This record gives sequence, C-alpha cells and structure tokens, in this order.
Amino acid sequence: MNKARQEIDWWTVLSRAMLFSIIWWALTDGADGSWLIGGPVVLCALVASVALRPKEGIVWRELLFFVPFFLWHSLIGGVDVARRAFHPRMPIAPELVEYPLQLPPGLPQVTLVNIMSLLPGTLGVELEGQMLKIHLLDGRGDYLSGLKRLERRVGRIWVESADDFSRG
Repeated sequence: MNKARQEIDWWTVLSRAMLFSIIWWALTDGADGSWLIGGPVVLCALVASVALRPKEGIVWRELLFFVPFFLWHSLIGGVDVARRAFHPRMPIAPELVEYPLQLPPGLPQVTLVNIMSLLPGTLGVELEGQMLKIHLLDGRGDYLSGLKRLERRVGRIWVESADDFSRG
C-alpha cells in the first residue's frame, strides 16, 4: 500500500467515525448513557463501511453542488405529484419505459436509480445491465431531458465517470 493510499484510508476512517458518532449522538439526543451501546454500534458501522468501501471515488465538490439540485427537484416533484393527486381529473398517463444508461455499472447506476424519484412522477423499477426500466406517472411529458440531466449530474459525482459527464 503506498503512502497516498494510506492517507486516503485514514481520512476515510476518521471522517466516517466522526459522522457515525454524530449520527448516534443525534439519534439519542446526546444521552451520555447511550454510548455503552453506541460505541460498539459506531465501531461496527465504521468497520462495515470501510470494508464495503466502493472502488469509485466521490468528487465531493460535485456532490456539494448536487445537494441544492436534489432538494429543489424533490420539492418540485412533490408539488407536481400532489397537484396531480388533488386535481379533479387526475391528469396522469402511467407508462413503463426503458432508458439506456450511459453511467458505468455499480454505484453510479445505483445512485441514479435511488434518487430518480426526485423527478416529478418518475421511479426506477428495474436495472438490468445498461438498461433501466422506469415507471412514469405521466408519459406524455418531456421526461427524457430530465432523465438525461439527472444522469449527467449523478455521473459527475463519481471520479470514474466524471470525464464522460463534464459540464459541457
């Protein structure tokens, strides 16, 4: 193992230990007695997260830019679905479509599928190879441009695929 790799590993271990400790502290409202159980839980979570660490690296700057994008589109998606649900005619035209992915297999694709619900009326149903089956609440709209934009944004988060998903 080279020195740069060790530094990355130690940074990962320390940052995750801190993150898991903060999460435990927040879940238990900072109760001092909870650390009797929390210490081993945090340690197990830390060991599991380091052992299962993905080979792909995250571009943290892109992830930070993604958070506002995600929050905004989650809000828009929620409002859109609520509007459709309360509309007297319920304007929906459900459809299952297949979408060919450009993202490499693994965490980049899984990340896309897991956050797909942020688009209005869109839900990833099945992922097989480079093909994603998607349930659309209304297949009459322009869902394709939203999917492509989301795929580019998710792609830029992962080091392995960042070159394929530049800001161009």
